[in-house]
Amino acid sequence: MAEEKCFITGETHHSNELVKGGTIRKNLADFIREEHPDFNDHAHISQRALQEYRRKYLETIIQKEIYEADKVEREVVSAISRQEAETDPALKDDDPVAFGQRMADKVASFGGSWTFIISFAVVLFIWIGLNTVLLLNKGFDPYPYILLNLILSCIASLQAPVIMMSQNRQETKDRQRSEYDYKVNLKAELEIRLLHEKLDHLMIIQMQKIMEFQQMQMDYMEELAEKQKSNPSS
Repeated sequence: MAEEKCFITGETHHSNELVKGGTIRKNLADFIREEHPDFNDHAHISQRALQEYRRKYLETIIQKEIYEADKVEREVVSAISRQEAETDPALKDDDPVAFGQRMADKVASFGGSWTFIISFAVVLFIWIGLNTVLLLNKGFDPYPYILLNLILSCIASLQAPVIMMSQNRQETKDRQRSEYDYKVNLKAELEIRLLHEKLDHLMIIQMQKIMEFQQMQMDYMEELAEKQKSNPSS
């Protein structure tokens, strides 16, 4: 029986204990070439060395699967952390605001409160009582209270534009908040799509790896069958 050397170990074996490089599956042959670039289809490798490389190849596949799963998990955590780190621009306090805008907000806030209504009613009663009761309607603003009407008209004419200024600022904040919500929703949708694509990609790769496992199991079974045929006595 002819004898030849194993390309990997350099040991001499019988021909029935050697496997030709051209009969090895391409993925496994490429894996062997990573350590032995000169390995080709005409080179021979012993069954023991081939089994060792099959074991290494399976370990490499399993490690890659674990790394890919960890990578997807890290990306999910990173996406969630980025989502939580973003701040609504309408709620930031570091934006420069003019003095007039701050005063408009305060005036609009005070003018729409019960404190303003009660205070204004108290001032009116004091004004009317002072001029009508205490000063016998001969005070600085007797009935029909022309000065009071003038003051009320001035307050109303000034209060309206101030309230409009505050409403305009609130509309700007609402528009910024709406744009922010839209961007956040769009970003979340894109990240979900990306994660779905990655999961689909991982599933396809896993199916390919499972097929490789099955093919390698078939190779083992074929080798065992060949050994049984060559050694029927065993």
